[in-house]
Amino acid sequence: MSDTLRFPDGFLFGASISAYQTEGGNTNSDWWWWEHIESTPCREPSGDACDFYHRYRDDIAMLAGFGLNCFRFGIEWARIEPAEGEFSRAQLAHYRRMLDACHEHGVAPIVTFHHFTVPKWLHDQGGIASERFPALFERYCDRAAQALGDRIAYACTFNEPQGLGSSGWLLGINPPGHTDDREGAQRAVDNLLEAHRLGAAAIRARAGIPTGVTLALPDIQYEDGAQPGTSSLELESRINDWFLELARRDEFIGVQTYTRFRYGPEGPRSPGNDWSDITRELTETDQTTQMGYEYYPQALGGAIRRAHRACPGVPVLVTENGIATANDEKRTAYIHTAMREVLACLAEGIDVRSYLYWSLLDNYEWAFGYAPTFGLVAVDRQTFARHPRPSAAWLGAVARAGALSGAAQSV
Repeated sequence: MSDTLRFPDGFLFGASISAYQTEGGNTNSDWWWWEHIESTPCREPSGDACDFYHRYRDDIAMLAGFGLNCFRFGIEWARIEPAEGEFSRAQLAHYRRMLDACHEHGVAPIVTFHHFTVPKWLHDQGGIASERFPALFERYCDRAAQALGDRIAYACTFNEPQGLGSSGWLLGINPPGHTDDREGAQRAVDNLLEAHRLGAAAIRARAGIPTGVTLALPDIQYEDGAQPGTSSLELESRINDWFLELARRDEFIGVQTYTRFRYGPEGPRSPGNDWSDITRELTETDQTTQMGYEYYPQALGGAIRRAHRACPGVPVLVTENGIATANDEKRTAYIHTAMREVLACLAEGIDVRSYLYWSLLDNYEWAFGYAPTFGLVAVDRQTFARHPRPSAAWLGAVARAGALSGAAQSV
């Protein structure tokens, strides 16, 4: 390869966040309830998070100032429909102002309609496992798209839905906190599949914008003749196949990955393979991240190729890719290697249209609290002051040039 590797014209370079993990004060959500019950597995409550709800203008301007041209964020269902059938014009207007701020700064907004959370009133009815969930999600998508759709570049129905059934009904690490409820988990998965189909159709009908789903696609590798098993990760991988089948009818497929997981005849070989153990110590080494995952940015290439094989002809958006680390040079090296994987996939003829780093801000990492630091930007937990890291300027420079220069970095 040459020293300078160019991305296609119009390629989207950006960063992602979610609503719940950054906005703060989402008191009407199932996750707020989950954080505050006596038996919560969460290490700390989300509280004010990053106060993004009030600071979005400055944050969008900051992202654009780095040189990035795309921003993925979420809208919070619990704010938009605080009681069943009661839609808040004020909250929809708030999210419209966020979209306007993106356009003012030349930033393409990618909007996620559901990122792990549901309103508490829906949680009380059974949440994602409720038989009413697909129809309620369809109505929410219709109302939100009617109010916001003309300002959205791409719409994502769900963020990583493949794990919601197992996390909430088998492992007990997400609301509603059930364990070994296989019927509930299956209902949740079936409902999510139907809700994506209905929700995506509603968004298209209202706004005519490209719509898809984002999936967590870790690079699962079987070595030395190992056979697929029944671990949580492998179960979710099979559920991904069902979503990928639906995605063949979508305008894009969102790809998200952070590491690989290797399996041999004797079982898992990779650090962090028991990703669902939220009691584990979050320690980082040269070979692992703060999440305990193997440092393996090459996983992104495997994820893109899997999506392409499953959905030939459907454009790929890399909607999340990143690393939790206290070493920002390690973060930059990770992004550099991951982006080389994107370029390799482009060279193979795969239609990849974006690279979005997770996350713009250090934010609330669900049950792990604020300990993992994924952000291009550090956030002071007392004052909410933003402190951009050198990796933000580095990624912005790549975006401005539309090219990746130099040999692969190392740490």
